[in-house]
Amino acid sequence: MRVTEKRIGVLLGGASAERDVSLRSGGAVYNALNSLGYNVVSIDAGADVCGVLQKEAIEIAFLVLHGGWGEDGAIQGMLEVMGIPYTGSGVLASALAMDKEASKKAFLSSGVPVAPFVVASRSETESSLPEFELPWVVKPVTEGSSIGVSIVRQKKDINQALDKAFSFGGRVMLEKYIKGREVQIGILNDRVLGAVEVKPSLEFYSYEAKYTSGLTEYILPPDLAPDVYERAASSALSAHSALGCKGATRVDLMINPEGEPFVLEVNTIPGMTETSLLPKIAGLAGLDFSGLVVEILKGIVDEG
Repeated sequence: MRVTEKRIGVLLGGASAERDVSLRSGGAVYNALNSLGYNVVSIDAGADVCGVLQKEAIEIAFLVLHGGWGEDGAIQGMLEVMGIPYTGSGVLASALAMDKEASKKAFLSSGVPVAPFVVASRSETESSLPEFELPWVVKPVTEGSSIGVSIVRQKKDINQALDKAFSFGGRVMLEKYIKGREVQIGILNDRVLGAVEVKPSLEFYSYEAKYTSGLTEYILPPDLAPDVYERAASSALSAHSALGCKGATRVDLMINPEGEPFVLEVNTIPGMTETSLLPKIAGLAGLDFSGLVVEILKGIVDEG
């Protein structure tokens, strides 16, 4: 039985650096809903998206936009003005999650463990270099999917890393590199779905490692001691709640050799491709891809 007969618009594509991934994610969501008999249309979200939504008489927006204004609260604000319910987090939570500086401060205020960090603009990088020891992770403050990220192990490499990160925005975060295991935890409608450990064959879980089949080993479930998993899951759910997130999120963490978790970020619109982590986590929890899509949809239908 379908959870709604309303006309659903799957918003995908957009204009961010993650457009290609969004097209793949959104296409998979559209195909799942279409195969289940929903009244659904796929919409490539361009500058005319408002007019297209009206023309197509969309009653519910299923957001599968990654990065840019698709994930930073802008499209969510437009949908609220238009009176169209949408999946996922609201305007404020989306904006906070997309801005790594703002989200780190929200985590700290809620007692969520994070790695030491500093934030610098291009004009103040010399005076804002970290006092904590190398290696450092250098990343744009407002990009996702590891775009523009470098690991700096020697100070002579810092300028190249900064130039790369600054090409994606005016603020850069320099974060202490946490040596350990990278674990991603899925949250669905305010409950922990499960987790996966990622072991990339490259230096870190980069854009290439995320979206190229065969470059990353996925361990489901992660081989963690029960108490370590519980700490990680609790930290992930606390991070989700600290930002006020809704629907499906994926929380990225590093776990050091002592078993201490450090939250890196919350992804408010996780990838939904064949190599994406949330569908893998859902599968382990007994939800196939179509089931996951319907559960995300139910989150907004039940709320409405």
